[in-house]
Amino acid sequence: MTDVIDSSSDGNGVSVQISGKSSVFAVIGDPIEHTLSPLMHNRAIKAMGLDAVYVSLHVRPDDLERAIKGMKALGIGGMNVTVPHKTAVMALMDDLSDEARAVGAVNTIIPKDGGLYGDNTDGYGFLKCLAEGGLPVLPERVCIIGAGGAARGVAFACAGREEVKELAIINRTVGKAEALADEIACFSGKVVEPAPADKQSFKRHAGGAGLVVNTTSVGMFPNEGVSPLPDPSIFHEGQYTADIVYVPLRTKFLDDAEANGAKSIEGLAMLAWQGARSLSLWTGMEAPGEVMMAALLEHFGRGM
Repeated sequence: MTDVIDSSSDGNGVSVQISGKSSVFAVIGDPIEHTLSPLMHNRAIKAMGLDAVYVSLHVRPDDLERAIKGMKALGIGGMNVTVPHKTAVMALMDDLSDEARAVGAVNTIIPKDGGLYGDNTDGYGFLKCLAEGGLPVLPERVCIIGAGGAARGVAFACAGREEVKELAIINRTVGKAEALADEIACFSGKVVEPAPADKQSFKRHAGGAGLVVNTTSVGMFPNEGVSPLPDPSIFHEGQYTADIVYVPLRTKFLDDAEANGAKSIEGLAMLAWQGARSLSLWTGMEAPGEVMMAALLEHFGRGM
């Protein structure tokens, strides 16, 4: 007699079998209905031959502490954390990785030695995204647009690369750019220059950088057709651009870059590879990032 008590689809065409022995992984956030994490994780879990399932859980800020205690009580095998909990959840961890401490955010929780260990795989995912997009070695000068939570992971990942010598952080609120620049400079010893989001700053820093990264939500659905960079002629040949926005896959920021000779890297691979790294940390197995990427591309109607 089989021990499978439920066999169903995850809602995206991935067959999921659940038994009394199945491990459970999850992602928490508020909101969470939009997440694509169950789609790509369950596809990877199937490819790995694991008896497990990945689900999304809606957790409001006021319920975060209870949810984390519930993770321990329920024996959940691993958890991803998305907005708005990445910073607040740090105080609820028993220990943190150096990466999570440096970035100031946790996106992956790992049960370890009876406690909960907070890590951050966003930087890993971003660098893998660049490598997959044809940029395994970063240029000496990097310009980051934005100074929010996403910018932190990107900035620390770039600053940690030996080949990067200078970074610029452009943000509408220059005080936030200054605070982040100070942290990165102390962490890395690199030259990090904050700047306001004006035409002069964009021309100087974005125009002079070998890699320009948009970490803001400008251009994200439902506000497609806008770009954080006011003058697309700043882009030029020999330059790379990357956008962490992946809905839509092609943003105006990336289209403007390519129209002016720069190469562009879409943000979807960052989602796939940060998730693959999380799954590897939970299972001790190498998770198939390519399988996760293929699942995401299928969702968007594009094959690999």
